[in-house]
Amino acid sequence: MAEIVKKVHTRTKNVYIILTGDIFLLVLANIFAYLIRFEGIISGWAVNAFVMTIFPIIILKLISFYYFNLYRGMWRYTGIVDLGNIFFACSVSSGLIILAILFFFRFEGFSRGVFIIDYLLTFIFIGAFRLAIRVFLNRGFDFRGLIFRDYSDMKKIIIIGAGDAGEKLAREITGNKKLKYRLIGFIDDDPRKKGLQIHGIPILGTTENIKKTAFESSVDEAVIAIPSATGADIKRILSLCEDANIKTRTIPGLGELFGDTISVKKIRDISFNDILRREPVNLDVPLIEDFIRGKSVLITGAGGSIGSELCRKVMKFKAGKLIIFERNDTNLHEIKYEIENLFADIPSVSILGSITDEKKVEKVFNDHRVDLVFHAAAYKHVPLMEFEPVEAVRNNVFGTKTVVDISLKHNVEKFVLVSTDKAVRPVNVMGATKRLAELYVQSLSNSKNCDFLTVRFGNVVGSSGSVIPLFLKQIGRGGPVTVTDAEATRFFMTIPEAASLILQAAAMGKGSEIFMLDMGEPVKVLDLAHDLIRLHGKVPNVDIDIRFIGMRPGEKLFEELLVEGEGIIPTEHPKIMVKRSIDVSRAEVIKSIEEMSLLIENGDPDVVIKKLCEVVPDYIRK
Repeated sequence: MAEIVKKVHTRTKNVYIILTGDIFLLVLANIFAYLIRFEGIISGWAVNAFVMTIFPIIILKLISFYYFNLYRGMWRYTGIVDLGNIFFACSVSSGLIILAILFFFRFEGFSRGVFIIDYLLTFIFIGAFRLAIRVFLNRGFDFRGLIFRDYSDMKKIIIIGAGDAGEKLAREITGNKKLKYRLIGFIDDDPRKKGLQIHGIPILGTTENIKKTAFESSVDEAVIAIPSATGADIKRILSLCEDANIKTRTIPGLGELFGDTISVKKIRDISFNDILRREPVNLDVPLIEDFIRGKSVLITGAGGSIGSELCRKVMKFKAGKLIIFERNDTNLHEIKYEIENLFADIPSVSILGSITDEKKVEKVFNDHRVDLVFHAAAYKHVPLMEFEPVEAVRNNVFGTKTVVDISLKHNVEKFVLVSTDKAVRPVNVMGATKRLAELYVQSLSNSKNCDFLTVRFGNVVGSSGSVIPLFLKQIGRGGPVTVTDAEATRFFMTIPEAASLILQAAAMGKGSEIFMLDMGEPVKVLDLAHDLIRLHGKVPNVDIDIRFIGMRPGEKLFEELLVEGEGIIPTEHPKIMVKRSIDVSRAEVIKSIEEMSLLIENGDPDVVIKKLCEVVPDYIRK
């Protein structure tokens, strides 16, 4: 209560200060109006007119100011709306004053020009007063600091990118004294901008001037403020900043921002996601909204990297209900907590369980009406599955079969299998089991009640099965970083990009398709290791050693997404291709899986692998 009284008292005190300032400026404006109108020579009748009208003018204008809420605003945030209110308040009060003098005196003994000039000066003085208050408040009333600001403990920075994002950062940095940044200038590759200013901060030149600027101004840090920059752009700028020996940070790319505002809080260290950053994914938002909105959506493997991102995006597209199914209790807890906090207005249910538990999966469908299924649950660690083929088949094949069969039984609208590039001409157990799961889904192409489709893509940055977390741990330990082969390549995609394109493909699908996401150009794993080491401020093979360990069991030198002769055709989306399903005999697939069922019960890994080679024709074990 005492705190509230204190705030009210402070607010009242501030209003009195502003009111006193306004009265002084109103008197000053009126005096200046006479001086301007009569060119500094004031006659006796003009003095009489001033004395007769000044008090009514002040009272009428203050009433008008009060009516237009000039004493209720937060002066720290004075803006266009407040200036508009000042304009209307001055116009109304001056208009009433002129009408009153015309009515009572018919302007005998008064100058019309004085009141017009008074009107203009009042608007200028009061508007400037409010803007000055905003400046002083944002500077903490540090009058000395406005002229002699102490920069000794501030970090000198440059902003790379003199566009909208750079302007927003500059405005926040220069307007907030608490931020310990001293903005030296902007860098922008548009040569026409050189020499211009933004908020009084100069644009110093193009990125080729980074080293010169860093040396001349002792720059500590560069902030990349180009949300639309590609990975190649980020990599080039990072290299220039490294050459200039300054730390580089960035704001997120367009895909990561996803409608969030740009601010200093968004500045972060550069990650491999930024180096990989490609053109933002353009989604058919109305199509996806129509597909998701109001639907009950089940996501298996919802605690994983792709599954959890699907949860976030499905909720952003206003699903009617989200059913989160995950076998790892820690992952389930994390995504459950996040979804419940971010999307409290949309019902969600979290269920701990395995897709191999048929009774548990059946209960989920019995307890909750399910419209859409995104099946992301799978074992995906390639070397590990080479030694655990029985569990790989049990989870990736029979777990998928369980979810598919129960989805079909309950007439879900659409089933989406999240697959992998390793299912293309597989050379490992994980890829073979995912290919068999694809075949089972394809065998339902003639289903009348449910559309079954598959989305296939490569590695996602930051997922638990990706090489990147391993490299980061090795770098954190001081090395060495282990690379399988100097020529090994992999496709990479960011998690948000992959999840977005899965939703796009799912919304487009009519059933029986295998969609393939455009993964861009393959990345050499050795180059990836070099980039990650440099991102940590280290020099490859100087600070951190790189060691070649040879290909591990089940690994390919390079991955494939497409197979020649498969009838791959483009879709209306530039980053999604589709392979129309060939006829897959459901009877044959079921027979093969039933035979496999008997084998996994016996638990002989060699026999299971042999059977996999038989039922997956293009599986060539290495």
